[in-house]
Amino acid sequence: MPVLLLYLSLRIARDRRYVRGLAERFGFLPPHIHTTAPGAIWLHAVSVGEALTAAVLLRRLRPLLPGVPVFVSTTTLAGRALCEEKLPGLADAVFYAPLDYRFAVRRVLRRLRPALLIVMETEIWPNLFREARRCGARLLIVNARISDRALPRYLRLRWFFRRALGFADRILAQDAAAASRYRSLGAKHVEIAGNLKYDFDPHATQIPADISAFLDQLRPGPVWIAASTMPPALPGDPDEDDIVLDAFQQLAPRFPRLLLILAPRRPERFQPAADKLSSRDVPFLRRSRLAPSSALPLPGVLLLDSIGELNSLFRAASAVFMGGTFPHRGGHNLLEPAAFGVPILAGPHMENFAEIAAEFREEKGAIFLEHPDNLAPALARLFDSPALRLSAGERGRELAEARRGATEQAVAAIRRWHDAGLPRPTGPNPFAPLWLAGMALHRAAARLRPDNPEKPVISVGNLAMGGTGKTPFVRFLCRELAAEGLRPAVLIRGYKRTSHHTVAALPGESLPVELTGEEAQLVLRDRTAAVAIGADRAAARRQLVSGRRFIPDLYILDDGFQHWRTRRELDIVLIDAIDPFRGGVFPGGRLREPFSALKRAGAVLITGAAPGREYRALIEEIRRHNPAAPVYRARLVPEAPFAGGGMRVGAFCGIGQPESFRRTLSEIGVKPAFFRIFPDHHHYREADILPLLEQARLLLTTEKDFLNLPPSLQSEDRIAAVSVRLQLDDPAALLSQVLLAVSATRGSSGS
Repeated sequence: MPVLLLYLSLRIARDRRYVRGLAERFGFLPPHIHTTAPGAIWLHAVSVGEALTAAVLLRRLRPLLPGVPVFVSTTTLAGRALCEEKLPGLADAVFYAPLDYRFAVRRVLRRLRPALLIVMETEIWPNLFREARRCGARLLIVNARISDRALPRYLRLRWFFRRALGFADRILAQDAAAASRYRSLGAKHVEIAGNLKYDFDPHATQIPADISAFLDQLRPGPVWIAASTMPPALPGDPDEDDIVLDAFQQLAPRFPRLLLILAPRRPERFQPAADKLSSRDVPFLRRSRLAPSSALPLPGVLLLDSIGELNSLFRAASAVFMGGTFPHRGGHNLLEPAAFGVPILAGPHMENFAEIAAEFREEKGAIFLEHPDNLAPALARLFDSPALRLSAGERGRELAEARRGATEQAVAAIRRWHDAGLPRPTGPNPFAPLWLAGMALHRAAARLRPDNPEKPVISVGNLAMGGTGKTPFVRFLCRELAAEGLRPAVLIRGYKRTSHHTVAALPGESLPVELTGEEAQLVLRDRTAAVAIGADRAAARRQLVSGRRFIPDLYILDDGFQHWRTRRELDIVLIDAIDPFRGGVFPGGRLREPFSALKRAGAVLITGAAPGREYRALIEEIRRHNPAAPVYRARLVPEAPFAGGGMRVGAFCGIGQPESFRRTLSEIGVKPAFFRIFPDHHHYREADILPLLEQARLLLTTEKDFLNLPPSLQSEDRIAAVSVRLQLDDPAALLSQVLLAVSATRGSSGS
């Protein structure tokens, strides 16, 4: 820590911008960075190159995981600036990665609650890797590589990195050489997946408007880009800015309209490059000072002192010199300029991209120079021959396009391992044993006075305190059973209704919501089942059937998994796919019982399940406690499309899982201007809603919340309920299981 504090002090002294993200580096994220539910993706892209690659990946990934938050961390100032510029709409937020201390890493993981951590390229952080897996997230290293320079250092610490890399579920290496290097460090689960940079899409970039206007006005020709020039790495190495300026001054007399776009690799080299241009009396213009009235005498230099704009300019180039290749820096990526069909020149040092360089050398997709003195003559030959430029550029383009496909492999792996992640509650929960002991006493007392209904009972319950879609599932069961010619009756507690009287109602009967509660109202309105409402379900059931007012064929025991008194033939337990653990057992979280209670379940229904997802990790957790019960999946789908396009829409709800309503709104194409959350089963007052009406032309809410509005607001035409229905992946199988349980009991009783 003392060494770290000294290092940070030096960084701040050199660049005051470093202060801006200092708290984030210790795990203190800004308030706006949070998830509404577990299951996010955390992608770490250390600097500019990784950030550009991440943008390509996220453009492909986001449409496939539309409801999943994506957070991107970076390490460098330049990487942060580029992410904020390039990733709006692709990332939900950008932040500085925490230092690899457990306290900092844990704080970020508690805030983001990711199901998957993706690390781009070379970063290996032992605490981050271990803590991510500890909290239930999966770990992918994507576009993985280890440079020639770094490999000896890693090998000396192989014993240390072997354990850290062991936390990775998959390492997607760029090529065979990278895969071999990771295996030499003791890594397992290494695959060769290709280089994401091969999938760079030139059509996705556009030259910034002011630079485009400047070039149109200047009309240069030829245009030479010196990309990512680097300083010496070893004694005797040249400085590439000097090499480039020497070549420019040799070419300038022969090509009077020559424009050099000089792009130093690092921001700290912008000013030294400007000083060198001034000392040589070379006409130049800094990109940061470009204005509509800017002029530049030719031959001249545009100094690209900006971040993230270089790749868009390749389309304007007649030739590109790729920097980092004359000093011992290992080179930079040739694929981006190659994708534009631009002739590429490079020095001899391409160790970081050895496989790419070997292929480009063999297929003559780039011009490799052994000495800096060869740069000017090689450029002159290209400038003199349009045919040579065209053929050289086309060979590079063909090589770049032939090796596309790494993005698809990475996206497939991300979807697979995101589905395998299961964020778990972290931190102590010391009072949970007291809660569970109290529940055990309650269970023992309830079983002293058992209730044995005269008809079969199907229980619909959950582990969590609400928010699993229980009411839509009860309505689904009632509709399906009625369609089979059965007469179901629902035994319901009537949670948070204002009346405490026991109430029995026939299908379609109209009663005030104060007597029934909103859940019973929705069942009654479907006209498929009778409802008996009361805290004492046995007394409510007797009131329903007294005087043979209603003769049911079966009972559906709503919220019955912890209702110990009543005998049931089948226990169906609902688990919310969005947030299955709910922070753990009460009072630390909102689970009534731990997942081990699933051993009593006859069937498990995962609700809120996104189409196409397998929920491997959640199903494995269920199977750990109950190997036999069938597991079904369901989701809520809107009954009708949204017809209010163009107006300002707000939303509010008071349900156990607000995120499910947020996703429903997304499915109908609504991005609310605000989303107000109230407590579960909230009874609204005008004072709650009228301020919201002032902020939007239309308010959307759930059917349950609409019933809890005051009558004066239920008639307000600017408030609408979004109707939903339950959609199961295999409704026939679930209904068959229910009917089998009902028929077996009826047959055994002779009824």
